[in-house]
Amino acid sequence: MERLQKVIANLGYTSRRKAEELILEGKVKVNGETVTELGTKVKISDTIEVENTILDNNKNYEYYLLYKPREVISSVSDEVGRKTVTDLITTSERIYPVGRLDYDTTGLILLTNDGVLTNKLTHPSSNIEKTYIAKVEGIVSGYAIKKLRSGVLIDGKMTSKAKVKLKSIDKKNNKSLVELTIHEGRNHQVRKMFECIGYEVLKLKREKYANLDLRGLKPGEYRKLTNKEIAVLYSMVK
Repeated sequence: MERLQKVIANLGYTSRRKAEELILEGKVKVNGETVTELGTKVKISDTIEVENTILDNNKNYEYYLLYKPREVISSVSDEVGRKTVTDLITTSERIYPVGRLDYDTTGLILLTNDGVLTNKLTHPSSNIEKTYIAKVEGIVSGYAIKKLRSGVLIDGKMTSKAKVKLKSIDKKNNKSLVELTIHEGRNHQVRKMFECIGYEVLKLKREKYANLDLRGLKPGEYRKLTNKEIAVLYSMVK
């Protein structure tokens, strides 16, 4: 048996935190009875109803890789009407992003209705590598590269060691292009790491996530993951 909020999240209806809110608000039923206790455990055979929608325990999972453009929200909805990543994918399933990219950050983001894989990939212990290309103001020094590699202090906590490569410099326009690979997922982490060493990020793109990259895609385009790619992701978080 599993906790009710975890089952709701795993079935792809919403996040675990939101599921807890819905339970407390009396919007969840198990076998026809309203449940408001967060500690409630359920069986796979139980009928779970959320906001008058019966969840399907036998649903088909879908997995998408999206090249997120700028000015798109990494969410399923936005209270001020901005475009979201789910607006860009045509499917009848309720999918949601795995983690997030900032509004002005472009690049690779996964979307799925597989709550189990989402939870595993986004858990701090997953150590999934994410590679970014950052265009920054100024010529990045060798000393700054070493600091990024060894970890910097942001929000009162040191970042883990990172892989860093200076891709190119533009002395005429005083710009640098830096490749940064991290396995953490803290809020605005990449931008804050560069800010810590004295450089402003002008553009940021996530090029790789685990075993996946953006080859063949343009901003706004997406594709389904192959069975092999899904299997590799699961193997990484066992």
